Amino acid sequence: MPRPIRVAIVGAGPAGIYAADALLKSDAAQTPGVSIDLFERMPAPFGLIRYGVAPDHPRIKGIVTALHQVLDKPQVRLFGNVDYPSDVALDDLHRFYDAVVFATGATADRPLDLPGVDLDGSHGAADFVSWYDGHPDVPRSWPLAAEKVAVLGVGNVALDVARILAKTAEELLPTEIPPNVHAGLLRNRAREVHVFGRRGPAQAKFSPMELRELDHSPTIEVIVDPADIEYDAGSVAERRAVKHVDLVASTLENWAIRDVGDRPHRVFLHFFESPVEILGADGRVVGLRTERTEPDGTGNVRGTGRFTDWDVQAVYRAVGYYSDELPKLPFDPVSGTVPHAAGRVVDGNGSHHAATYVTGWIKRGPVGLIGHTKGDANETVACLLDDHAAGRLPGAAEPDPAAVEEHLRGRGVRYTTWAGWQLLDGYERALGRAEGRERVKVVEREEMIRHSGA
Repeated sequence: MPRPIRVAIVGAGPAGIYAADALLKSDAAQTPGVSIDLFERMPAPFGLIRYGVAPDHPRIKGIVTALHQVLDKPQVRLFGNVDYPSDVALDDLHRFYDAVVFATGATADRPLDLPGVDLDGSHGAADFVSWYDGHPDVPRSWPLAAEKVAVLGVGNVALDVARILAKTAEELLPTEIPPNVHAGLLRNRAREVHVFGRRGPAQAKFSPMELRELDHSPTIEVIVDPADIEYDAGSVAERRAVKHVDLVASTLENWAIRDVGDRPHRVFLHFFESPVEILGADGRVVGLRTERTEPDGTGNVRGTGRFTDWDVQAVYRAVGYYSDELPKLPFDPVSGTVPHAAGRVVDGNGSHHAATYVTGWIKRGPVGLIGHTKGDANETVACLLDDHAAGRLPGAAEPDPAAVEEHLRGRGVRYTTWAGWQLLDGYERALGRAEGRERVKVVEREEMIRHSGA
């Protein structure tokens, strides 16, 4: 009787778990069966949902419920607090598994070539998100002395950054934010947050619901300049073709024509303003210079030669995420992705790397919503199973599930498990109950490992 197909998935965020789900729902799960191990460098699973989604978005965090059901399956094991490649290398994975799927996502900020980007007070949005989401590998404090702040970018991450900066610490206290984040936000002096996009309302990448939620806070006044509501032929066509584009534009239009209220914190959404320089003095941010743009008829913009200097003391760059290069795999530094053909890893001449696959943001770049990674996973898993059926997988030399555990123990890796996550989950929920909250997130890696029973 043939043994189950052994698959390693590196990364236990949504992309990796969706890949596991696709394998479990495939015909191969019946005969010969599948055996899946997920490797995660954090002690806890769920990746982007735990460390990339703003704490005041419980609706999105509810996706964890569905992911739990996958990790509960007996064919799936979790190895947390395991780093690729220092704890387990590519050759190790190919020794223990028939196929390897990388789902490592994107956690760093995409580089931005802008004068002044290295000034004190210029921050990457990804770093700020990691701080307020309690990532164990970032500093425990954050500088929040700026009263006027600029956010560069018009996507959902820019909205998250603006909203967290503009909300009060007490508004965020009922969420799962850890104590160090609440203490830091109590010292936050931001009263004005200016969000800048170089194109118009029809090109904003906000999700309609995320945008509307910005206006729900009783302490945030959202302000849109009527002069920024402008559409060329390309923008009108995009509104007609894509429903969510029209919904975003309509929301912005309504905000532009209403009277400005008196909520204490203000978020200004600026369009047709292209950042050209972060201004500094004595090594610190003292302003932002933008060039006014105008529609060119196609939905894009051109510069007008008119510049504005904005009085801000901090700048957050929310211009996209960027994946870390994975040792032993090819990498495209422009897109920040691993070259692939439908999920099969390929090198520069188009040759496939045997039994090696990618899914999620490391495959297609950091675009789209969390749910979009399901399609990525289905495509990649279909290729993996086709390769197995066609005999193109070399096969694991040591497929015994105990072999990888012996390897990790031999390297002294204190790995966490799915049962360990349930222990940590229970502990965090108990901390929350004591304060009338759903959960209080544990930040320190050693504390996470300890409460996971590693």
